Amino acid sequence: MKTKQQLLTKGWVVALLALVCCTLWGSAFPSIKIGYKLFKISSADTGTQILFAGLRFILAGVLTIIIGSFAQKKLLLPERKDLTNILKLCMFQTVIQYFFFYVGLAHTTGVKGAIITGTNTLIAILAASLIFHQETLTTQKTVGCLVGFAGVILANLNGSSIDFDIKLMGEGFMLISATSYALSSIYIKKYSKDSNPVMLSGYQFAVGGIILTFVGILMGGTLTEVNVAGVGMLVYLAFVSAAAYSLWGILLKHNPVSKVTVYGFMNPVIGVLLSAILLKEGAQAFSLKNMIALTLVAVGIYAVNRRNIKTKE
Repeated sequence: MKTKQQLLTKGWVVALLALVCCTLWGSAFPSIKIGYKLFKISSADTGTQILFAGLRFILAGVLTIIIGSFAQKKLLLPERKDLTNILKLCMFQTVIQYFFFYVGLAHTTGVKGAIITGTNTLIAILAASLIFHQETLTTQKTVGCLVGFAGVILANLNGSSIDFDIKLMGEGFMLISATSYALSSIYIKKYSKDSNPVMLSGYQFAVGGIILTFVGILMGGTLTEVNVAGVGMLVYLAFVSAAAYSLWGILLKHNPVSKVTVYGFMNPVIGVLLSAILLKEGAQAFSLKNMIALTLVAVGIYAVNRRNIKTKE
């Protein structure tokens, strides 16, 4: 057991496993849009988009609990004190985040979705400092947040102006989703002090997925074009959440938070590259504007975390 723990703290192992997580998360952007095509879900069919998300996260919750139980060699079950925390987490990490994520991604490109989602680390820093007072908002952190936000603005530039006229259900919803995820990160950091983070993620996925499924059905959502390829993509997306969150939780258990989370800036990078390849958005992904925007987001995230990386490595 000691040898396993020592292995999980080695720099190259952390880097390799963290990048596996980022690759899985990055692949979700184009995979969701491909899933819409396979199930023939139109961008206007919000109910079915939410139903699709709900089914994904019910499966993700089951898989996360199975993976976590296997890793712990015992069935992961929540205690009474965990129930309220699981409900709070599922609202921010699954219900609110993915309601706006799925609808927003259907109304924007995978490239922009990946870039905007990459700002959730910056939003988390602001929320932790200004709302929850968990840390101090230093000049360095402020500059990092401003640089990252500049990247978001640049990603939305249309010519010489920012296009907000028809983007609310696209980029606007993606920003709401990113904010919800940022808040969930703060809560899971708080609640995981006394509870298993993999257990919390698994059950909040399952509960959140059930809620999203019912919301989708109430909104008239239905999967009429069920096929093997579509089901396979749904299972893959569930696996993405289950495997990535479980692996991420294991890394956080054996390493300082900053040593692991610094790799999160790779999510938008990988998301953009995979969107370019799988969605044929290469022209947009590799345009000078989006390359600069993506660089600003990555530099902003690095600037916010630079001091922690040096002192807690």
